[in-house]
Amino acid sequence: MTTKPLISGIHHITAIAGNPQQNIDFYTGVLGLRLVKKTINFDAPDVYHFYFGDELGRPGTVFTTFPFKGARRGTKGTGELTYTAFSIGKDSLTYWRDRLKKFGVAVSDDLTRFGDSLIRFEDHDGMGLELIASDRDDRKGWPQGHIPAEHSIKGFFGATLYLQAKEPTEKLLTELMNYHFVGQEANRFRYATAGKPGDIVDILVDPNARRGMQSAGTVHHIAFRTDNEATQLEVQHLLMQNGLGVTEVKDRNYFRSIYFREPGGVLFEVATDEPGFAIDEEEAHLGELLKLPDWAESSRERIEKALPKVEVNLSDYE
Repeated sequence: MTTKPLISGIHHITAIAGNPQQNIDFYTGVLGLRLVKKTINFDAPDVYHFYFGDELGRPGTVFTTFPFKGARRGTKGTGELTYTAFSIGKDSLTYWRDRLKKFGVAVSDDLTRFGDSLIRFEDHDGMGLELIASDRDDRKGWPQGHIPAEHSIKGFFGATLYLQAKEPTEKLLTELMNYHFVGQEANRFRYATAGKPGDIVDILVDPNARRGMQSAGTVHHIAFRTDNEATQLEVQHLLMQNGLGVTEVKDRNYFRSIYFREPGGVLFEVATDEPGFAIDEEEAHLGELLKLPDWAESSRERIEKALPKVEVNLSDYE
């Protein structure tokens, strides 16, 4: 009997953004993701926290942002997750290249990595993004969105960690986090759990590169999936036993989280698949209202007054 791994892939990726409305416009309008939750940064309640994903915000599909209005741009460098890769259908690259150009987004030529074709681009804040065409992804994305179902973004393909050295991070991934080495292309090293879109982590190594600077257009952290609170405690104990400085369990309402800094400098999180985003909104109305944790409800009037007004308006992006 095979024991299920404690960690099964990527849960979500969280980035720092600038203007909140532009952030919503790009990820819902241009990319066609669903805003599944509009809440606040639990650690900085005067800032929004947006969650963009598939129809239900399933683990492995959710790109989240902390939009700080007026934030200056960060810079890509080592010690960061520099490119978030989304998964699309095998025959969807032409559609997406044309769509991105239609909305003024500069797009790379077709690239190839480990046998898969992809395009690379940045959002309005300079966030590094990729769309990877794959025939190995049976997820459906958000079929009710304004992007044709056959071209909709299915979820994450993977992420690139830009590091000065790979060995300490590789040891963490392969010995404590259920990842295994898949292959190498030049100075890019690939790791996976099951080896399918949604669990891929690449380490891009450059010992001479400058460290990145975190601000708008950079990733704050990457979260990995674990089933539930019990498995999360197992992961926490394992990491602590091996000398990692892990936080206490934090209640994020829609999942439970622990955080630690991996050896190369990237902030890692391990988040539970449970309970999900439908605990305080009906599935048909996810993301429509500002949802606050219980401890912030008494301050709702002040919080709502301080936050800029935002809306999802897809009519300009169909």
